Amino acid sequence: MKPIIRTEDTHPLTWFLRDDHQTVWLKEYQNKNGYSGARKALGKIAQDDIITMVMNSGLRGRGGAGFFTGLKWSLMPKDPTINIRYLLCNADEMEPGTYKDRLLMEQIPHLLLEGMLISAYALRAYRGYIFIRGEYIEAASRLRHAIAEANEAGLLGHNILNSGFSLELIVHTGAGRYICGEETALINSLEGRRANPRFKPPFPANIGVWGKPTCINNVETLCNIPAILTHGVKWYKDLSGTSKDTGTKLMGFSGRVKNPGVWELPFGVTAREILEEYADGMDHGLTLKAWQPGGASTDFLTQIHLDLPMDFEHIGKAGSRLGTALAIAVDNKINMVSLTRNLEEFFARESCGLCTPCRDGLPWSVKLLCALEQHQGQPGDIEILEKLCRLLGPGKTFCAHAPGAVEPLQSAIKYFRFEFEAGIDNTHVNTTGTIVGIQPNLLKKKY
Repeated sequence: MKPIIRTEDTHPLTWFLRDDHQTVWLKEYQNKNGYSGARKALGKIAQDDIITMVMNSGLRGRGGAGFFTGLKWSLMPKDPTINIRYLLCNADEMEPGTYKDRLLMEQIPHLLLEGMLISAYALRAYRGYIFIRGEYIEAASRLRHAIAEANEAGLLGHNILNSGFSLELIVHTGAGRYICGEETALINSLEGRRANPRFKPPFPANIGVWGKPTCINNVETLCNIPAILTHGVKWYKDLSGTSKDTGTKLMGFSGRVKNPGVWELPFGVTAREILEEYADGMDHGLTLKAWQPGGASTDFLTQIHLDLPMDFEHIGKAGSRLGTALAIAVDNKINMVSLTRNLEEFFARESCGLCTPCRDGLPWSVKLLCALEQHQGQPGDIEILEKLCRLLGPGKTFCAHAPGAVEPLQSAIKYFRFEFEAGIDNTHVNTTGTIVGIQPNLLKKKY
């Protein structure tokens, strides 16, 4: 494994971590320069200037969509007389294969609290909610303890740091629904409603929680804010080197690799470097067949894509999405039909059922995949699956759940079509190669 030396100058998120993996509580966090960004900002920098700083930093959302954070903040109402505003932290980390936010919340909870404090101050929000998945019991407990510490130290609550600004933070546990990753479904769930997405417009920045202006950001996104305030925009932009994306990103590999995990790395590092130098490569006797760059809802890529820089632009041009940047390795022993069927079963179960394409289309894809997996597929089944991928694509459904759900399906057919065809004619499937089943013309494409 590649040796990792974390410093404040190179690892603004993870340099706080302890070697024994225990939680960094308030005293230790402050000894490591914690809350310096908040002390620099509150009452000393104009709120609109903080928004401008975040916009100029180029910080993009770390939850998967990659929307520019400063731009999202700028959509909040400019009228200072609107005194009821909310900051909502999306900690509902339900994407299969993703566990980066859990690391931050369990081991460095005060980093998230400081990020929310600065963000709420800039947005003039008097209350913040951390909407966390119900299964994250330990993370929720540690966040509540950290909030109690911060309140006692005067870093939350009334007149924080004598700035005249007050903030209340509340941890709210969800009921374990993947759809709550969609921000308006999350708002509905927080309000006690069924977790269905809402019509947009109006957008949450205008009408959000209980009809009031609301800004929603991911855990990792908010954890980047303190470093931007502490060290400045230029320093933050320089962290990523040659990539157009700025700052660092929590990236990793899971699957049958020797050292699965998550590491803070600059944008632009290649997937091969993460897999081979940090995750130590595939387990003994296995080779890489395919990989998903950022969770189960991203398109499969193959060995020929391993040297791509891990950033939004390059992964997008290759036909996938960076997503959460926690990649999933698929080894050569796995049949792509079975793997895809397993994924589509999850996405079909997690559909809120609001729109017909998603509600009916995803279970239909599961039915066809089950037949192909059992070598009982009919001629035309693959073409129906391809048509379903088009019908459930972007702009065809109420929210982004179905388009994300069919990404692994469409890419699995694209690169490993003959494994799907084997489910129809019962031909032998040879899964011992490293990139078995890839159509020859796709191997020639340059990225």
